[in-house]
Amino acid sequence: MTNAIRHIVFDIGKVLIHYDPDLPYKRLIPDEAERQRFFAEICTHEWNLEQDRGRTWEEAETLLIATHPDHAEHIRAFRQHWHEMVPHAYEGSVDIMLGLIDAGHDVTMLTNFAADTFAEARKRFDFLNRPRGVTVSGEIKVIKPDRAIYDIHAETFGLDPAASLFIDDTLANVQGAIDAGWQAVHFQNAKTLKADLERFGLST
Repeated sequence: MTNAIRHIVFDIGKVLIHYDPDLPYKRLIPDEAERQRFFAEICTHEWNLEQDRGRTWEEAETLLIATHPDHAEHIRAFRQHWHEMVPHAYEGSVDIMLGLIDAGHDVTMLTNFAADTFAEARKRFDFLNRPRGVTVSGEIKVIKPDRAIYDIHAETFGLDPAASLFIDDTLANVQGAIDAGWQAVHFQNAKTLKADLERFGLST
């Protein structure tokens, strides 16, 4: 590798903790076709992403209920049952992150997350408090893969982008980090992450 890695930056959702909006809705909307239509047309990924960008849940719910009043209960259920969408951590990748910290590496986190649900996650998953710090999109109102969020994170935590390794499960976010001058790897599972880290000369 051309640059030695001095900073390791983890994404959170689907890297350290599991996230699946379908989990509570399998109970709330048992019919699969109806449930898929609900996510495709009402509580869409794009709608939820705006909460990651800093929009309040109250604003988000009001917006959708105005156009889909018959679905008000299911729209409000998204936030009400959010805790069911994040049922567990990925022990393998959490162990890797904690091992890097214990080995003396500089570890931070950079995540697309609504501010209030991140605060909830931090209470439930104590390992989220172990890294040196975190940039939460909902707090700064910028989301990955916007170039600004990588620059803000680097400036906030004093990172040299060329010496920073970003780990994310979404290819667009990995590319966003590369475009910002970072090094980055696409997270698939703990085994491939361990191999990726070894390629960069990092061990836990």
